[in-house]
Amino acid sequence: MKRVDKVAYELELPAVLAAVHSVFHILLLKKCVGDPASIVPLESVVVKDSLSCEDVPVEILDRQFRKLRNKEVASVKVLCRSQSVEGATWEEKAAMKAKYPHLFPSDSTPS
Repeated sequence: MKRVDKVAYELELPAVLAAVHSVFHILLLKKCVGDPASIVPLESVVVKDSLSCEDVPVEILDRQFRKLRNKEVASVKVLCRSQSVEGATWEEKAAMKAKYPHLFPSDSTPS
């Protein structure tokens, strides 16, 4: 890693990530203390032609209802493939169920 500007660094990326731009703004970089659990295997990262990558959810950790003025919104805590449990995020249940129905086997209704 080398400093390019006051707020930019150039990273040495492996050959498989040659299509990814190697200069990053300092706010996109996170300090790594060497925790093996935080390392994401390169095989699990799929970079699209648009140089974006989708974080695929693998498990629902928790469920909750939030009261908003005059309605309740169902939310689920989603663990994604490249995250630790501490990095799981709360998402709207209806949107997640529409996009990833395999995560909700107990919610399916028989036809």
